[in-house]
Amino acid sequence: MKISRRGFVKATGAIVAGPVLAGLPSAMAQAPNNADLRVEKDIVFGKGGDMDLHCDIYRPPPGTEKHMALIHLYGGGFRGGSIADLPDKVTPVTALGYVSIAAQYRLTGVAKFPAMLHDVKTAIRWARANASSLGIDPKRVAVVGYSAGGYLALAAAGTMNRPEFEGEGGNPNVASELAACVAFYPRTEIGLDAKGEAHILLPPGSDAAAHRAASPTTYVSAAFPPTILYHGLADMNIPPESSVHFLQLLRDAKVPSELHTFDGVPHEFDTHPEFARATAELTDFFLDRHVLHPRTYPPFGPGGGRGRGSAAAG
Repeated sequence: MKISRRGFVKATGAIVAGPVLAGLPSAMAQAPNNADLRVEKDIVFGKGGDMDLHCDIYRPPPGTEKHMALIHLYGGGFRGGSIADLPDKVTPVTALGYVSIAAQYRLTGVAKFPAMLHDVKTAIRWARANASSLGIDPKRVAVVGYSAGGYLALAAAGTMNRPEFEGEGGNPNVASELAACVAFYPRTEIGLDAKGEAHILLPPGSDAAAHRAASPTTYVSAAFPPTILYHGLADMNIPPESSVHFLQLLRDAKVPSELHTFDGVPHEFDTHPEFARATAELTDFFLDRHVLHPRTYPPFGPGGGRGRGSAAAG
């Protein structure tokens, strides 16, 4: 399925206003020109069962393009949420040069797992199939998820090209590989509830094995793409310890990974513009080091001094 266009509209809402983090490369810390940020609305990218799946495409300001796409997945506890919830989260990182795709997926009132993961894979394949129209490198597609969307981002990263999770939403001959994964306050495991009943994601009567098969922790391996996680330490919805545990799994598998925690903030902390801007800068820096311009750094020298020379190309 190829891209269709319905015109551009100016993006609205809070955009990056200037440098947030000290110590980042100057090109990243400069305030972008947000006046030219554009959004293409209501594009059909595939099928979720019998329903059309829609996305909004956010285009970066001319001259900032990094030729990489970020597929953004909304939260809502798997019961709610929509792409209409995403503009304030999407625009700060788009303004730093990324094509952002806010993608729809089916909720549990429509279908159970793995239907929503199938929809995410459909979005990934569609972005890769339409790389030329999007102005991106097809090998530079990443997922960015928030809460329930963070779960889906991790699940997609752990199950790249696995037939049982690909679905039939479109572009079947395109791979669902990812260059990176970004997960905000994600659910990392799916388990039976306190009454021993199935999680809302799964059909009633699903057993413990079905819950393990739906948990991103099950699929962490060396094949996992570079991953960055964010979590508020005052999160009462999903404990930050779940992200700490997931980071350790990634480290044990030798996956390039980071976890950034923030003191005193609750679950959806990036609804505050200063956190949306700060995490956009951190995400940009992570993607620059691991995808756009991969590099390694010399180890500390004897006696604690840093080794001489600049970072080596990876």
